Amino acid sequence: MGKQPVKMKAVVYALSPFQQKVMPGLWKDLPGKIHHKVSENWISATLLLSPLVGVYTYVQNYQEKEKLEHRY
Repeated sequence: MGKQPVKMKAVVYALSPFQQKVMPGLWKDLPGKIHHKVSENWISATLLLSPLVGVYTYVQNYQEKEKLEHRY
C-alpha cells in the first residue's frame, strides 16, 4: 500500500491595499447607533458617568480652593 497524492485546493483571502471601503458598516448611521445604545442602557451609563463627573468636579473645586488659599 503506497501513498497516493491528493490534490488540495487552497483559498487565500486578502484585502487589496487600494480598497477604500474596509469597514463601511461601522460608520454608517453612527449617531443613530449611539442614541440607540444610550437609550437602551441609560441606567448603566448614568451609573458609570455620575462618579466620573463628581470626581472631576471635586478635583476642579479643590484645585481652585488651593490656588486661592494664600489670599486669606
